[in-house]
Amino acid sequence: MTSPIHTDPPPLSGAKLAMAGFLLSLSNFVVVLDISIANVSVPHISGSLAVSPSQGTWVITSYAVAEAISVPLNGWLAGRFGAVKVFMIGLTGFGIFSLLCGLSPNLGSLLASRVLQGLFGGPIMPMSQALMLRVFPKEKSAAALGLWAMTTVVAPIAGPILGGMISDDWSWPWIFFINLPIVALCVGGAWRLVRGHETPTAKTPIDFVGLALLVVWVAALQIMLDKGREEDWFASAFIIRLAAVASIGFIAFLLWEWTEKHPVVDLRVLRHRGFTVGVLTQSISYGTFFGTVVIIPLFLQTNLGYTATWAGYSMAFMGLIALPLSPLVAAMVDRFDVRGVVAFGVLSFAAVSLERTEWVSGIDFMTVSLPQLFQGIGTPFFFIATTALALGAVRSDEIVSAAGLLNFMRTLSGAVATSIVTTAWERQTTAARVELAGTLNQPDSVLARVIDSGMTTDQARSTIERLVQTEAITIATNHIFMVSSVVFLLSAVIVWFAPAVRQRSPTVSH
Repeated sequence: MTSPIHTDPPPLSGAKLAMAGFLLSLSNFVVVLDISIANVSVPHISGSLAVSPSQGTWVITSYAVAEAISVPLNGWLAGRFGAVKVFMIGLTGFGIFSLLCGLSPNLGSLLASRVLQGLFGGPIMPMSQALMLRVFPKEKSAAALGLWAMTTVVAPIAGPILGGMISDDWSWPWIFFINLPIVALCVGGAWRLVRGHETPTAKTPIDFVGLALLVVWVAALQIMLDKGREEDWFASAFIIRLAAVASIGFIAFLLWEWTEKHPVVDLRVLRHRGFTVGVLTQSISYGTFFGTVVIIPLFLQTNLGYTATWAGYSMAFMGLIALPLSPLVAAMVDRFDVRGVVAFGVLSFAAVSLERTEWVSGIDFMTVSLPQLFQGIGTPFFFIATTALALGAVRSDEIVSAAGLLNFMRTLSGAVATSIVTTAWERQTTAARVELAGTLNQPDSVLARVIDSGMTTDQARSTIERLVQTEAITIATNHIFMVSSVVFLLSAVIVWFAPAVRQRSPTVSH
């Protein structure tokens, strides 16, 4: 007898196809949403849990790091258990830990839940994309990817708006509770529609040593960055130990992965210069971009008295141009030198950051929002073109490995940059405050004039101190933007080290 030949199930059609496409895209949307929905809610979270705003940003970095760690495992998980099972388990776990995030009574339990939420959420993006391509007919694969990509663009724009409105009108736990009905709908509906489209599986080995080394060095690095300010950096033996673990673990990880037959992260794709330059450009630029995206809502709420809702509105301007431009840019990367397309996007980021260095403590809403509008022009040029540059430089059989490493580096750079930027922001604020206090002209005379306006001595001192703090935060914010503009300029130069090659359009996540 002849062995049965494996055939893929026929694609869906009609209402079933439309519903499956909607649910898979919605699943991707809710996971991407959680990357940005907490950005404007940090002051609410830190105030409710009695921690500093810089500690509150750990809610962002913990999720990003956990998601970054899970990204390299996606290929092995799908090959071993099937994309449908991994998708369903990931989505269910994401919902469970979303619930636990909202129920967390303190920062420690919130961070633990957030880490597990990120670990389960990591596989949802690539699995939802893979399943979209399986349930849609081949002639409609472009439409499937377009629908999926649209949620990837819309979610980061919707995140700050929803996060602000929920935090102001309800309370911060609801930024996590809102995931529950969406997850329930997607799990129930998608299981009924796509369970017959499971991907083939095989007992493939997993690189447990590489995975362990990855978790160790990434976790040690992130904890060092998050705790460094509190522990006075390298004056602390704890921070020194973390730095040693991160350094040794990273070196061991590189050596092991380079020689391992089935590496958890295939570093061999770095031999392609175009890929290496693309990864480097995207990581540096995205980390800088994401760091400023975290700082701006903090600046608006802690310094200018914005509500979380209005901080979210100001951030959302970026999507007004980014969304309609995305399909046009996708068509451009095959017609023009992709290095020039990347450079244009990164230079637009540099120009916006440079413009923000002129911010003052009395700026109005439009002064804050208009740069976001112009940043939206560069966003699709940067994200789409750097992905095309990197993945267009590798062989077809290496695209899955290359995409995993690219996504890992981008996600990790966002988490690391958030820690670095928030720490630098606080240190610059302290330094500016000391300088301003030391140069205050005739402080006794200023105090007397404020008292003459009808305040008590304590009220007058508090008013002057608040004014000095406001100006110090503004100066520190401008400093962050100045450094960011320089980093963006550096990235725009780095991209030209990639060879000029004709790009192909890879059907993978960016």
